[in-house]
Amino acid sequence: MSRHGRARRWSLVVALVAVLASLPAVVGALPADDADVAAADLRDAVLASDGVGFSGYAVSAGGLALPVGDQLPAVADLLSDRTALRVWWRGPAEHRVDVVSAAGETGVHVDAGGSWTWEYESATATRTAPAALTLPAPPDLVPATLGRRLLSEAADEELSRIGARRVAGRDALGLRLVPAAPAASVARVDVWADAGTGLPLAVEVVAEDASVPALDTRFLDVDLAVPPAEVVAFTPPADARVRTGQDAEGLLREAGRRLAPVPLPGELAGLPRRTLAGAPEAVGLYGSGVTLLAVAPIPARLASAIRSTLAAAPDAVRDERGTRVAAGPLGLMLVDAPGAGTYVLTGTVTLDALADAAQTLTGGPS
Repeated sequence: MSRHGRARRWSLVVALVAVLASLPAVVGALPADDADVAAADLRDAVLASDGVGFSGYAVSAGGLALPVGDQLPAVADLLSDRTALRVWWRGPAEHRVDVVSAAGETGVHVDAGGSWTWEYESATATRTAPAALTLPAPPDLVPATLGRRLLSEAADEELSRIGARRVAGRDALGLRLVPAAPAASVARVDVWADAGTGLPLAVEVVAEDASVPALDTRFLDVDLAVPPAEVVAFTPPADARVRTGQDAEGLLREAGRRLAPVPLPGELAGLPRRTLAGAPEAVGLYGSGVTLLAVAPIPARLASAIRSTLAAAPDAVRDERGTRVAAGPLGLMLVDAPGAGTYVLTGTVTLDALADAAQTLTGGPS
């Protein structure tokens, strides 16, 4: 074949690759059919979609550079990096989510008895029992799971419709949540739900004064059919290393044994206190919906480590109330209360709200 012929052949290949690569964007740009569905009704459809079976491929892009040092590297990576997810969902207590990266693949298999986390490269299987409190994990970033969680306590007056768009080749109805609480650091949450089933297909979380989402997770491909049970189930291979995982509830119980209960007020930063299942008495949770604030006293050694991490943050705010820093909509603050030790405050509230909470806890200057 002549050089000219080979050039034409490769030009054709390049052109075909370019067309194939552009297909998802072209499909996503196609006009979507909207429907006359009220915002509250769409929220109800989203919350009722946990029984919809599906499989698909999703990507999550997080911009939350959490100042956690080396304490929770897996959580920090999950919320600050781009994460590729393969999902098989038979129900809330029976699903599988694989995280695919250049470094390898990790699968989380959830069943009625808890979850298995299978690390392919190290051949390690970790069994974790069900718990009321858990650390963020790959299933939490699946658009369907995240959308339902963020809308679970949304009031009617916080919701509005925002039209429709194409997501993963399907018509998706838009729903916007704007938190009503003055302390909220989340400006809005946009959820795009499948028009036929209410299944959330894309979720964007935008912080106050931000132009890009702090968290953006969406399906690129989805099949609304129940996947086979054998794809979701997991049994550790005979040569696997098996270990027991520790959930957030266990970590809190362990910390609670080292902390004396302290009186916490019924309200902080204008947010009412609520029950936190599985947490020791010393830990308080305030707020509702997407506006939450957690408060807990911490041992001196841990306080010193967090203080050093916060001090190194370039955007940290330091004053007589303490040191505080924001990572997108997440705020973190360390407070020294006279005669009561040190508190850590964290949540989806503004830095001003953290300062107000600190003033209440310490009785210091307003």
